[in-house]
Amino acid sequence: MSLDPVATVARTLATWDLHIQPAIVEYIRVPALSVAFDPDWAEHGHLDAVVESAAAWGREREIAGLAIEVIRLRGHTPVLWFEVPPFGLPVGDTDEAGTVLLYGHLDKQPPMDGWRDGLGPWQPVLDGDRLYGRGGADDGYAAYSSLAAIEAVQAEGGSHGRCIGLIECSEESGSPDLPAYVTHLAERIGTPSLVVCLDSFCGDYDRLWDTTSLRGLIGVNLRVEVLTEGVHSGSASGVVADSFRIARRLLDRIEDPDTGRILLPELWVDVPSERLAEIDAVADDLGTALTDPFPYADGAGPIVAPSDPAAQLRAITWEPTLTVVGADGLPSTRTAGNVLRSSTTLALSFRLPPTVDAHVAGDAVRRALEADPLPGARVTVEVESAESGWDSPPTAPWLAQAMEAASNATFGNPARGLGAGGSIPFMGTLGDRFPDAQFLLTGVLGPGSNAHGPNEFLHLPTAQRLTAAVAMVLDAHATRPR
Repeated sequence: MSLDPVATVARTLATWDLHIQPAIVEYIRVPALSVAFDPDWAEHGHLDAVVESAAAWGREREIAGLAIEVIRLRGHTPVLWFEVPPFGLPVGDTDEAGTVLLYGHLDKQPPMDGWRDGLGPWQPVLDGDRLYGRGGADDGYAAYSSLAAIEAVQAEGGSHGRCIGLIECSEESGSPDLPAYVTHLAERIGTPSLVVCLDSFCGDYDRLWDTTSLRGLIGVNLRVEVLTEGVHSGSASGVVADSFRIARRLLDRIEDPDTGRILLPELWVDVPSERLAEIDAVADDLGTALTDPFPYADGAGPIVAPSDPAAQLRAITWEPTLTVVGADGLPSTRTAGNVLRSSTTLALSFRLPPTVDAHVAGDAVRRALEADPLPGARVTVEVESAESGWDSPPTAPWLAQAMEAASNATFGNPARGLGAGGSIPFMGTLGDRFPDAQFLLTGVLGPGSNAHGPNEFLHLPTAQRLTAAVAMVLDAHATRPR
């Protein structure tokens, strides 16, 4: 490693304090909802605003050879694209150094209720080392951090291969616009030998974390209709079926109602031995520290015993789950009358083990819900989305060494690897397209950061150190054995 870790950390900290943090504060103020949550995004202009702001910020950085632009394909959300030629390498080594693709996104989840007094989704608040507000940690910082890492490599006498950045604006909707851009930019992307994605979790705020797998995701709408309009429950109940009861019974075909265990074999896989070893290592190291911070209500708690932290980690990384994330046809308790409702629609979100084929899983769910129709109702099942997960290829020795060195230099602790329970569709796309690439999938979404929920925060010291760690990995990639 040719970079001085102390100087690199100092530089990235100063860049964060003086330049990145103010930019993220302004980014948080913009309600740049993802396309699934704001179909009129083009008219509202918020996604355009954040991508143009990030581009303007990038153009002010002192990065030799940087070319940065906003690319817009008709009918799609915009992307921020940047390219930096190789730096600090002998002329004969520039081509062999390879290409690094850095990825992030600028679109956001909806605001959600439940923010603490004094906090809000579009209200940036600095409380100690936490910057609260929607999108700062997921994933507004990524574009800024990626460029700052490249800048640090150049300023501190390091080297890097060709670096390209692809910052999209539809990730929170499942990246529907991304394939069109990957195709459009195929020649300019080339064949990356390293992908750095800054849109993942960290198990704690004390080390560099590498996400080694991601669960897949399918979204299913289950609609149960019994009437064309609601009728008095005293007149009809007992003859007309209750749509909610039918929906409830149908879900029992999918999961055990007592334990939540998924019953369909198509949604299960055997966990690879190397992933089990990672889980056991993290469980031995951290116990239940990764699962303890969930904000349980009084009297509630985990459904997997805290005495078995490895089982908890397996449950959130390599096992399927079902969550009912929304419902139509149910009035609030304050406005609910004695009416037998005409229908119930449930939005079902399935998390899938990383190597399960999402389309096969979706077909299995549909078959289970539609088979043997229950009397008294019409059932409609629509698989709205199906995104398979991702399992990282084996880590090359040079990258394992680089992550360990960068983590020790920036955080003072060794690196760790673990699967994540969430989904990043882009990783599966890239994994299929570039099977020989190495991956560093990392981020700042640590305990309590609550991405997608209320009180989301960006842990600033982690973001600062992570930026320096990425700079060191870029330098190690350029000088790796070839």
